[in-house]
Formats: sequence, structure tokens, C-alpha cells
Amino acid sequence: METTSRTAEQAGPAAEGATDARAVDGYLTAAFPWYGLDAAFNGPRWLMQVGETADGTVEHGSTGHGEVPSLRTEANPDSQRFAVVVTVASRPVRRSADGTGVLEATSVSTAAWLAGSGLLSCTWPREMELGLRQDWLDQQTGVAWELADDLGGAGWSTLSLPVDGEPTDFHYRESEYGWVLAGRAREGVHLGAYGRGMSAYGLGFSVVKDITAYAQQ
Repeated sequence: METTSRTAEQAGPAAEGATDARAVDGYLTAAFPWYGLDAAFNGPRWLMQVGETADGTVEHGSTGHGEVPSLRTEANPDSQRFAVVVTVASRPVRRSADGTGVLEATSVSTAAWLAGSGLLSCTWPREMELGLRQDWLDQQTGVAWELADDLGGAGWSTLSLPVDGEPTDFHYRESEYGWVLAGRAREGVHLGAYGRGMSAYGLGFSVVKDITAYAQQ
């Protein structure tokens, strides 16, 4: 699969997900537009993390909507309601910054992988022993990788949702942990999204006009 990273930490939140206002700096340096849920969503919005290449070029990042996912033992994952939108810059195959290697192209599969691993990073089973969690996450992340590499397979269906007001087909799948989708936008980016407690049906995506507003909520 074409991708820039297999690091789940870049796709989703750590234990608490949202970052502070300083996180907006990485978003402001990106050379591509960021996407989030459209104006029909009137709940909380928050920033997560950006993913960068070795030379500091921003490749992808995520905007959060609803409740910030929590892995604390007192939090009930079944009652959490959130949707995260992953924006991935459309990149061709290119040389690495130090000239020693090649960075693979990004694709819709990249967005699917980042969304799938992001969902796993914030929804693992609470009843699992701490010592087994990493093994579980590694196993499930491998499954997410394989699914993202086979978007035409039986594990995916098609869901049409508006992107900047235009109907757009997404690859969509549900699991016991939540839902994941991935597709393309018109602004030279690939889109991924994942969520739990908020239905993907009826969501819409649009360019974020002011990314700093996400850091102020």
C-alpha cells in the first residue's frame, strides 16, 4: 500500500486526544487545506496531531469533533461520541529530504490506514490487561493495514457523503470499535474519518476556513 507512515500515534489521539493551542502551529504550516465536519455540526471541535516528514513538511493531520476520546478506566467507551477527520496531502513518489531514499505516494488507502489505526488507538477494550494491550493493538493494526490495502474488497461498502457540498463516494466499514471511511476531496487531498457514537450517515465535510478556531474550543 502507498503510505508515508505506519505509526498509529500520528493518526489518532494518545490517551486524551486533544492538544493545546500550540498544536495549531503545525496546521498553519501545511501547504494544503484542512477538512472537518461542515457547518451542520454544532458541537465541540478540537485539534489533534500533524504528521511530518524528516524535513518538517506536514503530510497529514486530524481534526476532532464531539467528545475527546478517553482511555481512562472511569470513561465508558460505549457512551463516547466523536468523529475525527483525517486530511492527507496528495503526494507523488518523491525523494526523501536527505536524498538517501524514496517516500511513497499517498493515496486513499493512506487515509484509510490512518483512520483505521486512529480508531484503534482510542477504543481498545477497557477490560484488557495492560500488558496485553500492545499485543492486541499490534494485531489489530495489522488487520487495519490489510483492510486499507484492499479497498475494493468485501470488508468495505460505498457511502456517499457531501464534500464541499458535492456528493462524494467513500469506502466505508463498521466494526465493534466504530466506523472508518476514506475517499478523495477536490482540493488535492485524501480524506479519512473515524468515529464512535456518532453515525457516519448524514455527516458532511468541508474545508476548514479558520483552523485556529479548533484550538480555541
